[in-house]
Amino acid sequence: MTASYQIETMTRADVRTAVDWAAREGWNPGLYDAETFYAADPKGFFKGVLDGEIVATGSAVCYDDAYAFCGFYIVAPEHRGKGYGLALTKARLAYAGDRNVGIDGVLENVSLYERIGYKPFYQNCRFQAPARRPTAVSANIRPVTINEFAALRAYDRQCFPARRDVFLKAWLFQPEARALAYVEDGLLKGYALRRTCREGHKVGPLFADDADVAAALFDALQDDIEDEPIILDTPENNPEAVRLAESRGMEKVFATMRMYQKGLPDLAYGKIFGITSFELG
Repeated sequence: MTASYQIETMTRADVRTAVDWAAREGWNPGLYDAETFYAADPKGFFKGVLDGEIVATGSAVCYDDAYAFCGFYIVAPEHRGKGYGLALTKARLAYAGDRNVGIDGVLENVSLYERIGYKPFYQNCRFQAPARRPTAVSANIRPVTINEFAALRAYDRQCFPARRDVFLKAWLFQPEARALAYVEDGLLKGYALRRTCREGHKVGPLFADDADVAAALFDALQDDIEDEPIILDTPENNPEAVRLAESRGMEKVFATMRMYQKGLPDLAYGKIFGITSFELG
């Protein structure tokens, strides 16, 4: 690693570059991921710069004083194995400070992450299939509106380790996305979002009181994209989530290990049927 290597904060344009790198790596990012991810923490995106050229990227999004999530870790292929990525990771962890930090680590690198303090807890499994139009959509399902944001924010907090109001507003109302809520007797019992990606569509988050509500939301999100690829990232520590994907004929195509620096957060894991993203948790 040369002395000219510097770690800097990304600009919004740099985040778009990082998303393009993610596409090149086969991560199939959403069309508006750069804008929505950046909203989560504008200071939490980092680049490794060598002689004026970006050679490494990574994020450490701090949601509050207690929780952060690291993602977007990519080193340009021609610069791997030179210490640039490790230096960037150390800078990200320094930015996260004393927070509990989570990651979704690729399985072959779990031992490397353990060396810098991460502990493995469960896998997040990516499932994919052609979308199928449901025979019927529950009358309890309706589009998410800003008027019910307070209820949705409270529900989200059961399933995510911190409040994420700014990000959630950007995520729910991004272009070319569809957000649905399941409301019964005036009570919110789940919600889900589908966003358009470079290829097909990803569903996330998918949070619901039970498997029936989750299935109703997931099926409803497919009624206008029949035969297009649909992707769901399910946490293995909720067996009902995996069963939902398998019951819809979806194929497991990838997996990550969810790891944390300071232990597993106390969440309603039985309500998590699809995580938001591998990049932001």
